[in-house]
Amino acid sequence: MPLTQMNTATAPPGSLITRDGQIQWAGLLFGPGTDYEIADSGLTGWADLPGLDSGDVLRPDQHGAWPGSQWSQARTVTAPIWLLPDQPSRAAAVAAQFRAATAVHSGEQWLAVRLHGETLACRARVNQRSIPQDRMFVTHGAAKATVQWVCADPRRFAVDERTERTGLPTPERGLSWDREQGLKWPLNWGDITSTGIVTAVNGGDAPANPVIEFRGPVRRPSLTRLSDGLRIEYDIRLAASDVLTIDTNAGTVTLNDSASRIHTATAWSTPEQLFQLDPGSTALAFRAEPGAVDPGASVAVTWRNAHW
Repeated sequence: MPLTQMNTATAPPGSLITRDGQIQWAGLLFGPGTDYEIADSGLTGWADLPGLDSGDVLRPDQHGAWPGSQWSQARTVTAPIWLLPDQPSRAAAVAAQFRAATAVHSGEQWLAVRLHGETLACRARVNQRSIPQDRMFVTHGAAKATVQWVCADPRRFAVDERTERTGLPTPERGLSWDREQGLKWPLNWGDITSTGIVTAVNGGDAPANPVIEFRGPVRRPSLTRLSDGLRIEYDIRLAASDVLTIDTNAGTVTLNDSASRIHTATAWSTPEQLFQLDPGSTALAFRAEPGAVDPGASVAVTWRNAHW
């Protein structure tokens, strides 16, 4: 199977996967229907809970400890893979493709796995690789290789991004007073075209870090998590063509994908990396500086369902 050419750092995860049991890494497919079959022992570390760093503090005068925060360590995934060319003459090409896909790279790429119809992906990089050059490889071109990945972020993500958008809240039209008949009951205050509230549903079991985009025209945009009042807010004026992007995973704030504007965060604003979507539904309120409401102003919240 030829190595598919794609920008593997940014291509959608799992875009080449067509059946259960397949793994996609660096533009190459492993598993059923390929030259790279997964051994019977299968993946290790993929669905396991990673190691945890604990903030527990031992009690000096009694048994046990005071419970502290728990933070997950990196995820290590190991796969035994059979290199099985359909004929010995292709052994060198199959091995070369495998070596190219599992070479040393500093940057992370998507590692995607499909099991029972569900495809999940981690950002990873190769940590170890072993390709035995034994008699089986010399005579038949087959080898049982092993590759190990380290995922600095141990969460596994759904392949499809989800996005929710809303504008600023708009007031009702208000009561219409008829000079002859006065008010009619029930009172009609008019329809609300936008409440400024958006609900993001994280369908996984781990917190997700969204990417948030504020679009102008708007002054001092903010987004508040209604469950606990956690807020991100920026003292900046956005024109109609401006987009302020907050990556809560990287902790960056950029204007029009170029200039950093993290210094515009107000004293009320929480650190970006703490603004997460817990599993389940999260209601978020889009607000701005009091005054006229421009219907062109909006916020977009984009995330992937996250799983441990």
